[in-house]
Amino acid sequence: MPAVTTKFNEDDTLDMEMFEVNIKAQLDAGVSGIILGGTLGKASTLTGEEKQQLIRETVKMVAGAVPVIINIAEQTTKAAIEAARVAKECGARGLMILPPMRYKANDYETVTYVKAIANSTDLPIMIYNNPVDYGIEVTLDMFEEMLECKNIEAVKESTRDISNITRIKARFGDRLKVFTGVDTLGMESILMGADGWVAGLVCAFPAETCTIYELSKVGKMAEALEIYRWFLPILELDINPQLAQNIKMAEVATGIGTEHVRAPRLPLIGAERERVAKIISDGLAKRPNLPAYKGLSMA
Repeated sequence: MPAVTTKFNEDDTLDMEMFEVNIKAQLDAGVSGIILGGTLGKASTLTGEEKQQLIRETVKMVAGAVPVIINIAEQTTKAAIEAARVAKECGARGLMILPPMRYKANDYETVTYVKAIANSTDLPIMIYNNPVDYGIEVTLDMFEEMLECKNIEAVKESTRDISNITRIKARFGDRLKVFTGVDTLGMESILMGADGWVAGLVCAFPAETCTIYELSKVGKMAEALEIYRWFLPILELDINPQLAQNIKMAEVATGIGTEHVRAPRLPLIGAERERVAKIISDGLAKRPNLPAYKGLSMA
């Protein structure tokens, strides 16, 4: 599932034309869902009206082919519950939930916050567990409490501790689906039993990401690894504070995005821009031919 970037025009309005170009590329590649308003989607800088527009128009674009999921990243429980209500009204088929923003809630507060949102809606929920970037880790004991809510079904596992996948699976089995949320651990996470991949560089390279995922899921490891080794230098652009700028540069290079970001983020300049541009251009120069990857089954 791509955590898609939000596209902007030069005047800072939403660029829905280029956004649709990107969504079409994702669907053509065979993604299984679209996630809006995550870290890459600039959840913290979008207005409520913009989020509604994104949900409604994305739902029209996908036309039922895959579920549209919106990230909930709010400062208050009241606002989060309202965001969940509006999401369903606009046609979203699932929610991804971050812990409270800005305030570093303790374990009890975080669990209470998530359960309040879950109990307010019947939409299925993925918990976004990213203590590296957001400062709050959802522990296994916290998940134990949260899973009293039947509609909490999955976790976007972004702790960067790959052994956490095994811990989650050992404790909860299939009750909690695990999606890796770190591009540089994508293939490794699938091999460790992750059910899916919420990806970032898929925004620029949808077919390559889907190929690695599909080959890995059916045990074609050598073929998947060859592509993954080519992809890794580009995937490392995802684990960086300027990941949105990096990935937007990659989207421009592959013809399915623009570089416009919302301030205070700004396009990269100077030596860092040159470094990222070289990684992308080197990757494109060696871009692999992809095998048929749709509809594969275990050998």
